[in-house]
Amino acid sequence: MKPMNRLLAFGVLPVVFLLGLAPVFAAEVKVVDPESARKAVRDAKPGDVVVLASGEWKDADLRLDGEGAEGNPITIRAEEPGKTMFTGASRIRLGGSHLVVSGLTLMNLNGAKADWLEFRIDSKRRANHCRVTDCMFYEQEDSTPQEEKNRWVGIFGTNNQIDHCTFRGKKNEGATLVVWLGEEDTGGHRIVANAFVDRPRLGKNGGETIRIGDSKTATIRANCLVEGNVFNRCDGETECISNKSCGNVYRNNLFTETAGTLTLRHGNDCLVEGNTFVGSRVSGTGGVRVIGQGHRIVGNFFSGLEGDGFRGAICLVNGIPDSPDHGYHQVVDVEIWDNSIFDCKEAILIGHNDVKEATLAPRGLRFEGNQVLARKGRPAVRAEGAPEDAVWKGNQIEGELVGIEEAEGMRGAQLGPPVFPKGKRDDVGVSWSWPDKP
Repeated sequence: MKPMNRLLAFGVLPVVFLLGLAPVFAAEVKVVDPESARKAVRDAKPGDVVVLASGEWKDADLRLDGEGAEGNPITIRAEEPGKTMFTGASRIRLGGSHLVVSGLTLMNLNGAKADWLEFRIDSKRRANHCRVTDCMFYEQEDSTPQEEKNRWVGIFGTNNQIDHCTFRGKKNEGATLVVWLGEEDTGGHRIVANAFVDRPRLGKNGGETIRIGDSKTATIRANCLVEGNVFNRCDGETECISNKSCGNVYRNNLFTETAGTLTLRHGNDCLVEGNTFVGSRVSGTGGVRVIGQGHRIVGNFFSGLEGDGFRGAICLVNGIPDSPDHGYHQVVDVEIWDNSIFDCKEAILIGHNDVKEATLAPRGLRFEGNQVLARKGRPAVRAEGAPEDAVWKGNQIEGELVGIEEAEGMRGAQLGPPVFPKGKRDDVGVSWSWPDKP
């Protein structure tokens, strides 16, 4: 008799053999209401799948709190992507660790007096190492928000990810997506390959598309990554992205016809790299606004931007002496490398601010390898406050200099025609076709 058959004959099965078979028996359960979903996720084991039935989930308070494992998460998915639709006074809250939520539609949510989706159950129970993917957050053009102010997504905890989602049509006050920082909210999140579309002008502060931190958390190292997203007509306010923490990376994002800027509003040591800003001469379209220390603005492309002042292609802001947290800290030791600026109303602006107390000009700037072709009749570089200790090396600048003396390293060989980067990103937003992808 073979050794395994001999063991089976005596009713003995090695523990190692049992453990090896465990993943084969991962459970999949279909649920039809918020309470059964809550219980299914609570009782789920790593690798289990909870399927949310297709149809309208109206006024649903969905709380998903479970414990998956690294490399073996608990998955909560729509029965068919896009066909599990949350409406009315619905909200979704995540807690625990290693959960993956996918394929849901959240549409015209009103009445819960809360954010649409939060990476926490409550103030004591966060989500960590969780992911939301392939979901639609959508407000129809003819709908009217009941909430005066709320956010669509609040990210708490640590090392969470939101990717390949579409956010479309937010009208009321409150950032579309906020990263919260604090004692238990340590950052390290990834915001990747999402589509942010059609955020109309709010007419006041509070219309950001993404905000990472706030003025109280400006010195915290959030270490978040915002990469490969598309921002199309996100016109809510001057700050399309509002950075209010340290150590974040904004890489390879595409901004099209967006009347706002990627603003390093508070915090230090951020990297803005490889992003594309295409304004198509639409009013108010902007680039990167810089406040704080140690930032790097590297390899970005700016074309056809119609904004000036704070909405210029690259705007380096004057600081306030002994600035309060909510004020303007001086721009210090910022590097601007290998950027290309073509046909922009305001190409490079140094030392701008509309606050009277802001008297500290940027210092320790380094401009290297940038290409600037000014729009006809507009300056290539304009300085309202002469920068201290600026270094210019290997730049190719064509156009008038205003408020600043020409220095070695500003002018180079004549520029050739601009080489436009890829202007369309296919692998962003939801994978399914309703509503139409931007």
